[in-house]
Amino acid sequence: MLLKKVKETIDYIQKKTALRPKVAVILGSGLGAFAEELEEAVVIPYSEIPNFMVSTAPGHNGRMVIGKMNGKDILCMQGRFHYFEGYDLSNIVYPIRMMKVFGIEKLIVTNSCGGIDLTFKPGDLMLIEDHINLLGSNPLIGPNEDDFGVRFTDMSEAYNGKIRSVIQKAANELGIELKKGVYCAYTGPTYETPAEIRMMRILGASAVGMSTVPEIITANHSGIKVAAISCITNMAAGILPQPLSSEEVIETADRVKGKFISLLTKTIEKL
Repeated sequence: MLLKKVKETIDYIQKKTALRPKVAVILGSGLGAFAEELEEAVVIPYSEIPNFMVSTAPGHNGRMVIGKMNGKDILCMQGRFHYFEGYDLSNIVYPIRMMKVFGIEKLIVTNSCGGIDLTFKPGDLMLIEDHINLLGSNPLIGPNEDDFGVRFTDMSEAYNGKIRSVIQKAANELGIELKKGVYCAYTGPTYETPAEIRMMRILGASAVGMSTVPEIITANHSGIKVAAISCITNMAAGILPQPLSSEEVIETADRVKGKFISLLTKTIEKL
């Protein structure tokens, strides 16, 4: 049933464009400007794509953009789906299933998140090395989708080392300081409490957000090589004497979008 749905989705997309990308990028809150850099771009709203959900979170354009960059066909998702929007995890990761059958081999996932590491500051970019799943669930729970992967998926190197190396080399060439750390996924939509942030720091988390982990798990299950970059848009609860807001997230992401676009562009050039 899932494979049939995915093929329906792909049939629709392939009628819109002749491009057949092997590389995809998921763009998080306030980071969608990267997709505007693609040439010969075809833009498809999620609301028009069969079997897709609709993005409702602030800073998510809710569009698929397929175009060219440095001579390579690229698929970009301007915005994603979240657990806090009320979607099942199977719906949240449906785009990853679609990417697998569409022919995507390498995926870069991005997000905006809160800094837990006290050496971080808003505007930093962090290369995710590992994650902690505090969503209370897993997108692979249920009957295994044998068309996509094995029942028990190895997560010992969930974030592909070769792609991480490429991202780091791109950052070095651009003179961008790239932090490294562990991303913790939390359901939202409330921001975390100061006590929860202290717990996450004890567990080894460097940053916290409300996305990414289900996509990473599903990409690994589907055999897609994946890496992820976080934009630290705010410090997590209790670190600074101020309340948290989505406006701060979007403002910070907008402030660093030039650096972010440069890093992704250089990375794709090297992939």
